[in-house]
Amino acid sequence: MTTPTEMCDISAVELRRMIGTKEISPVELLESCIGRIEAVNPAVNALVAMDLDAARRAAREAEKAVMRGDELGVLHGLPTGVKDLNDTAGLRTTYGSPIFADHVPEKDERMVAAVRAAGAVIVAKTNTPEWGAGANTRNPVYGATGNPFDPKRICGGSSGGSAVALSLGMLPVCTGSDTGGSLRIPAAFCGITGFRPSPGTVPSDKRGFGWAPISVQGPMGRTAADASLMMAAQAGFDSCDPFSTPVDGMSFRTPQPVDLGRLRVAYTEDLGFAPVDNDIRAAFRSKVRAFKGLFRECVEATPDLGDANDVFEVLRAVGYLARYKAWYDEDPAKLGANVRANYEQGLSMTLSDFSRAHSEQTKAYRRVQAFFKDFDLLLCPVTPVTPFPWTQLYMTHINGEKLRTYFHWLALTYGITNTGHPACAVPCGVDHESMPFGLQVVGPHKGDAFTLGAAHALEQAFAAKPELARPIPDLSKLNGVVNDFRV
Repeated sequence: MTTPTEMCDISAVELRRMIGTKEISPVELLESCIGRIEAVNPAVNALVAMDLDAARRAAREAEKAVMRGDELGVLHGLPTGVKDLNDTAGLRTTYGSPIFADHVPEKDERMVAAVRAAGAVIVAKTNTPEWGAGANTRNPVYGATGNPFDPKRICGGSSGGSAVALSLGMLPVCTGSDTGGSLRIPAAFCGITGFRPSPGTVPSDKRGFGWAPISVQGPMGRTAADASLMMAAQAGFDSCDPFSTPVDGMSFRTPQPVDLGRLRVAYTEDLGFAPVDNDIRAAFRSKVRAFKGLFRECVEATPDLGDANDVFEVLRAVGYLARYKAWYDEDPAKLGANVRANYEQGLSMTLSDFSRAHSEQTKAYRRVQAFFKDFDLLLCPVTPVTPFPWTQLYMTHINGEKLRTYFHWLALTYGITNTGHPACAVPCGVDHESMPFGLQVVGPHKGDAFTLGAAHALEQAFAAKPELARPIPDLSKLNGVVNDFRV
């Protein structure tokens, strides 16, 4: 694998510093990113709707602000990708659905407005599955997105386009969102960092089912420090979100210092319930042997998450019933297979199912709080399998066992979604097929800053160990390549 050396490959934190000290211009940084996009995006299809003229105007304005000596935001001049589930004023936003194939919003949603206000230069929308359903980034509007290490394989989802753009140096920061693992899974499959915050830390005025805490928005970066920089722009208080509480976004600008040698850490291969491929289990055990000496204590222990599958299936289905009823009633064929599967699963459920799921979720949450009295962090794999061909919509079996639903293979991440804890996907070397391996770092209740700080400390420690260091894709295998991702 080669080590890229272009301006667009420099970390977001360092780029922002260099812009502030006038060592580089936002204009030349944008052109560096555009050059990389033109070289490799046709090989992976990560960035979809783009308005380069508008981006260039924004970059020139950012340059003028620097030269005037204006106060600069945390993302000032940084080219940025926004997931195609988020409304961007004047830039095509499809949600991966043919229903909205030509949709151009008139205004930014709250999170996008916050990112733009922090000085970000919005360059493009990043590809996502239809309505974000599933962890394979493919949809009937734009097609599929390929993995930066092997474009024939999936990149994960639903924030897949963002993860690929970051991995290949097309953009220094991107946005993402997460219900069952949509920030964490693509980060793991692409060798970058994705952070799922506690519900309400990044307020949303878009989430239609506002009282359900399972869906959140959050940051993605090549490192935890870069993700923290994005988090500083996204986080804050806004009464539009019923889960929002007072938080100082700027407290995330620099990762909180964390001394790994003082931490009590638990690790688990499967969270006690998730299906995990035997080769991934073996790879994880090897990783544990390599990093367990970093901590004061590192022992195998698993919190009791109860019937996590049933809880997530019910809570997920309720959201789909609330959001897609009108379209389903009009014509189910307007919705893709994954969306229909969730909706129809919800139709079969009762109010008794709903109350039981909420009760079980609460009991599991309280058991996990007791678990964290003994431990500072919980570590486990992010994904149960190595990336598979993107032409396969989802995993149907693991270790020969048939899975419950099309999203059952996401159990390692949705088990944590159920509890509401902050969680970060950290690059941790490669797996048995030389594809990126992601480590899920789960922190205590509302411990967002601590969790990001621990992820940053782990990345720094892993960089010194070849078997744990972040893998870098080989650009020479992608430059000038045009792949067909039609579905």
